[in-house]
Amino acid sequence: MAQGRLKAISARLDALYEFDREPVTPEKLQPGWNFASLFMGEHIAGTEFVIGSMFVLYGVSAKDLILGLLLGNLLAVLSWTFICAPIAVRVRLTLYWYLRKIGGPGITFIYNIANAFLYCILAGAMISVAATAIGLAFGVDTPALSAKFPTGIGWVLITLGTGLVVTVVAILGFEKLAQFSSVCSPWLILIFFVGAIAVLPKIGEFHSASDLWNLAQSKIWTGVPIEGKEKLGFWHIVFFAWFCNLAMHIDLSDLAVFRYARKWTYGFYSSLGMFPGHFMAWIASGIMVAAIGMKMSPGEMAVNAAGFAGAVAVVLAGWTTANPTLYRAGLALQTITPNWPRWLVTAIIGILTTILSMFPFFFMRLLDFVAIYGLILMPIGAVVFAEHWLIPKLGMTQLRAESRGWFISFAVLLTWAITLAACWFMPFHLFFRWLPGYLIALVLYLALAMLESKLRPATLKPSPLVGEGRERG
Repeated sequence: MAQGRLKAISARLDALYEFDREPVTPEKLQPGWNFASLFMGEHIAGTEFVIGSMFVLYGVSAKDLILGLLLGNLLAVLSWTFICAPIAVRVRLTLYWYLRKIGGPGITFIYNIANAFLYCILAGAMISVAATAIGLAFGVDTPALSAKFPTGIGWVLITLGTGLVVTVVAILGFEKLAQFSSVCSPWLILIFFVGAIAVLPKIGEFHSASDLWNLAQSKIWTGVPIEGKEKLGFWHIVFFAWFCNLAMHIDLSDLAVFRYARKWTYGFYSSLGMFPGHFMAWIASGIMVAAIGMKMSPGEMAVNAAGFAGAVAVVLAGWTTANPTLYRAGLALQTITPNWPRWLVTAIIGILTTILSMFPFFFMRLLDFVAIYGLILMPIGAVVFAEHWLIPKLGMTQLRAESRGWFISFAVLLTWAITLAACWFMPFHLFFRWLPGYLIALVLYLALAMLESKLRPATLKPSPLVGEGRERG
């Protein structure tokens, strides 16, 4: 009896087909509201409590913060709209499967292992943030700013339970993710906004807009970092706001999302995540951390600002970001586990992510991790962009790895390795290295691709190019 039930459950999960290895069909394209909901849910998230607070702790001035966030978030929206979405609606494939056609199965294997692991760390940070609020509600000690390891059995149990919920929702697929976000997102926006307004009087007295601006400069974003933290300025904020989702837009991981879009202009829906989330929510969380004496504790910040509703907001904000992150990680590994259903891959990824979430080190160093994460994957985004748009203009055949039967494209591999080596030795701040690195990768790949195309023969008969050059809807 039990075995029969397990088989029935497995069959129902197998039916959650997400076009893992082929283009999305026209009847499965999604309306714009689903993308609006997904972006609002993913980017009005638990990590906003961490990132916005870090800007205060790193001594960003109020003027640099406001202007930097306006410019950086605009650049992020333009990157989704003009770089990621147009490719997605033409090929209707995940990045992972499209990369297989460009770089061969060998490149895909290496990339997807790295990508899935980095996504696990990112999703684990979201789960950790949610767990701080749950821990506060149950009187469990949550990690301090300097913590690196689990702080007790209570913390371990809370992260296990939180990770289970996130994994289940990620298994259900794109449509369920969008529905989950559409329910949570409007309420989360309200909690951030109302919570920040509620705690302002605890920071200082004000009676006018001028008083409020002076309060922001003198008590919140003072321009003076806490001990042990470096000072960040205007350009740091611009580049961080731009590249904190580099893996999704310029690195093209969000092909997995926009392959369901009816048209490329759906990329503008990313603004509904950037400005309520990466603008308003970061500012709100900066106010909240100042109200509790510059202590990094998302749960305590939210409870101090909005009581029980604040604690629930932290939990849901962590979930709405961790869910699509796990979904992408499952799709990444799906391309190298061809006989495994997506739900099983996602479940395994969920277990690994939950284990990582027990270690507070990952969310306490979130600014650096986000920078490193985007940088590692950046050369592949440049390769795919060049292959899709520039290679045809040079009169070369696209997707040579697939059509010529290469297991691995050495042009892709060398571009990746050489670009990362160049970035490692750049004398710039970590936040600034990806942009010159991206330009290096573009030029390097075009040169190496031309050389490889001339010197390397085909190893099998050309095969049809699945999903190439079509825009539906």
